[in-house]
Amino acid sequence: MKPRATEAAGTGRTADGTEVPSGEDGLTTARDGGIPDAGPSDVTSDGGVKDGTDRPRATGRSAVPRARRGRFGKQAEGGGSPASGVLPGGITWRHRLRRDRTLVLMTLPAIALLLIFNYIPLLGNIVAFQNYDVYDLGITGSPFVGFDNFTRIFDDYRFWEVLINTLVIFLTQLILFFPIPIAIALLLNSVMSSRVRAWVQAIVYLPHFFSWVLVVTVFQQMFGGAGLVAQWLREHGHEGFDLMTNPGFFKFLVTAQAVWKDAGWGVIVFLAALAAVNTDLYEAAAVDGAGRWRRMWHVTLPALRPVIALLLVLRVGSALNLDFEQILLQRDQVGAGASEILDTYIWWTGIKTGDFGYAAAAGIFKGLFSVAMVLGANKVAHMLGEQGVYSKK
Repeated sequence: MKPRATEAAGTGRTADGTEVPSGEDGLTTARDGGIPDAGPSDVTSDGGVKDGTDRPRATGRSAVPRARRGRFGKQAEGGGSPASGVLPGGITWRHRLRRDRTLVLMTLPAIALLLIFNYIPLLGNIVAFQNYDVYDLGITGSPFVGFDNFTRIFDDYRFWEVLINTLVIFLTQLILFFPIPIAIALLLNSVMSSRVRAWVQAIVYLPHFFSWVLVVTVFQQMFGGAGLVAQWLREHGHEGFDLMTNPGFFKFLVTAQAVWKDAGWGVIVFLAALAAVNTDLYEAAAVDGAGRWRRMWHVTLPALRPVIALLLVLRVGSALNLDFEQILLQRDQVGAGASEILDTYIWWTGIKTGDFGYAAAAGIFKGLFSVAMVLGANKVAHMLGEQGVYSKK
């Protein structure tokens, strides 16, 4: 039988007379419910002692923790440095590429498409600084004219008329279109029946998949001179109307088309944000006596503020990026004076007349203007306490 530890005056004494302080090495006497002293077979490889449950226990000397090792067996010292090729945890870039090679191969086609169709064409902006001849000289042979094409833009009164008309249509859509998805999302969120909510959401979202040709055709059949509304008015003794050819009504017409087609897409975004709102906030507000409208004003809308600010900044940044196809399909019906936007003007000047240098300069101006609008809108979002597209840091 193995010798057991004895207890004398707060000190344990083994069979060979060595004193061990009680409570420091975790060994107690059998009388205190402890375990016998460890034999040679009870000592683990790292100096611990098994306690009967195959778990190592500390011995008289202080236990030294092992060094943490990375995934590939290398000891992590100081977290690593990207400059040295060692990432936190002891993993290197080579090991990470080897580990994630399947994901990297999956993303290569998307990266290739992005380079081919988005970044390589940017090199063609050099024609904005050339007297570009697409038929004989090409990019390499066309003479450089510096900023002459940009000077022509600033001296062209027609360009500024088109720019103002584009901004007017954008502001109309921002005021009349942007709040509608928020209102629909709030209404759907208040519907208790999940089946009714799903049906309404599907019906509102369905026109998003329609092409602009189909959308314009539907509006033509409804509000054109021979449309259903005009025929119904004539049958009841009233004079019909044709909204599709009315230049003064054009900005409201394209806004109504955009609402019918794309409002459902915005509803999905706001419903996702509403789903993340903690229901305990509604219960606490109801306990405090807040009605439905006050709960919406003090709980729901503050939860939507970050999403609203982000989408508003993105919307302002695309102020000059109205739907080209939508406007082009209706340009001849109402005339270029009411329907011309910057995209159609660039298309008409560059493609129809062959002045590619002027059109490229107008496109660069449009891109710089959009960047300035994003930065300005994001600054306003920061002033209102929202993060916007990017944070202040």
